[in-house]
Amino acid sequence: MTGTSLPNAKRLLLGLTGGVAAYKAAELARLLIRSGIDVQVVMTASASRFVGTATLQALTGKPVFTDLWDTSITNSMAHIDLSRDMDAILVAPASADFIAKLANGLADDLLSTLCLARDCPLLIVPAMNRQMWENPATQRNLITLGRDGVTILGPASGVQACGETGMGRMLEAHDLAEAIHAFFQPKALRGKRLLITAGPTYEAIDAVRGITNSSSGKMGYAVVRAALEAGAEVTLISGPVCLDVPATARLVNVVSARDMLAAVKSEISRADIFVSVAAVADYRPVRTSKQKTKKTGGSIVLEFIPNPDILAYVANLPNPPFCVGFAAETENLERNAEAKRRKKKLSLLAANLAQDAIGSDESALTLFDNEGKSHLPNAPKIEQARRLIKHIASLYEKQNPAIPQC
Repeated sequence: MTGTSLPNAKRLLLGLTGGVAAYKAAELARLLIRSGIDVQVVMTASASRFVGTATLQALTGKPVFTDLWDTSITNSMAHIDLSRDMDAILVAPASADFIAKLANGLADDLLSTLCLARDCPLLIVPAMNRQMWENPATQRNLITLGRDGVTILGPASGVQACGETGMGRMLEAHDLAEAIHAFFQPKALRGKRLLITAGPTYEAIDAVRGITNSSSGKMGYAVVRAALEAGAEVTLISGPVCLDVPATARLVNVVSARDMLAAVKSEISRADIFVSVAAVADYRPVRTSKQKTKKTGGSIVLEFIPNPDILAYVANLPNPPFCVGFAAETENLERNAEAKRRKKKLSLLAANLAQDAIGSDESALTLFDNEGKSHLPNAPKIEQARRLIKHIASLYEKQNPAIPQC
């Protein structure tokens, strides 16, 4: 798991209910602890039939609680004391039976009583047979929990322990660890709409050939993820990449620079913030062929013309959004980056050395704005993206202060 920093140490109560997927909770606990989250485990009696308390105790370094009447807890009120210092409760797996309890306010064991008496957010991770998942009663209960503010993570579709295939599989441990990490990120951009471009563009020469660049799109996709974690509504305009799109982002696929410009023009009026991370080709061939150009044995000459400058177009709109640019330089980083920021009238520009960043999972960044520059030392791109989003949110708030409520 990468990008594991949190603004402050968080405490999570991890609840396990009965189901084969309970074995995944052990790996989940390990990943959460490795990321700096303090984990306290509570198990139902049914969960103890699938995974032992000793396993979770060894992983967390804390006793595992199972009994509503545990006398080791102050005043014998485990259902109160265990949850009061928690930042959240996560039930993984959450069986159909336990979901029904939560939806109807039942509290007949330690975990269900904890959930009912909590004063912190509750997240559940459903895991059950596909027929149980599709049962109208389960779906009604999930709707009720959603209305009550409970966060529901998953499930996934796939092969189940019973041998059937369908919806109901518990999400994998690494996916859940990332989801919990995202849940705990500050929501500095809640209610803001971001338009983000990412990846390379491809400029056709003929039916099978073209020019592009070596951008992987990793930084742009990390910015998308960080913006979503910060509570933003995100539209991603992406060139050709081999990356998974965060589920809650709206995706617009494009190929060429002109495609990307058309997409930006279509979406920009709804954006509060525009982040141009894409490595847009500066030039395209003057002439293209719809057929494959045959090899003749002689030389060929390609003539190129400039592509439209998408970032400059947005920054020069009559009422532009808050504009953030990226610059991948190979030399004179600070001089070239600051010159680009001033020329394009940008609120913020993030720059790095192309030879160090392109294709890598890590990067250093230098941020340039009207107040000067800030250096972000080498770190995983998701971590850099979170730092960038925090900086964007701070600058945006200064330029667009909230109107005090009467």
